[in-house]
Amino acid sequence: QKVKNMTFKEGQEFKVRIKPDGDSDSFAINIGHDPENIAMHFNPRFDCNGETNTIVFNSLSGGHWGDEHREGNFPFVRGEECKFHINFNNEQFYIKLPDGSMMNFPNRLGDVKYKYFNVSGAARIVGIKIK
Repeated sequence: QKVKNMTFKEGQEFKVRIKPDGDSDSFAINIGHDPENIAMHFNPRFDCNGETNTIVFNSLSGGHWGDEHREGNFPFVRGEECKFHINFNNEQFYIKLPDGSMMNFPNRLGDVKYKYFNVSGAARIVGIKIK
């Protein structure tokens, strides 16, 4: 699912509600410039590639993936809608998870405005707000 004509700028808050499928193995949220240049790839894995209940972060620059960053905190449940908030600046992305915990990931592309957003995998977008 792609969202078109969206601009997400430094200092704004991006709120997204997502519902993973009941049998979801994983889903991902991508924020960046285009499919080859993704500043934040946020990939909760219920059971995927031998990993269970792990969040994997990464970035994609010119079609090349960077180093993966893993988080063990996993407040997602298959089939249950979840809500999280994303903020960023030129150095970091800040993600507030459904349980209220915070995590961050470096803004490796270093930009303060992104226009590309998509959700892939076994989940659907319920709602999006930027303010």
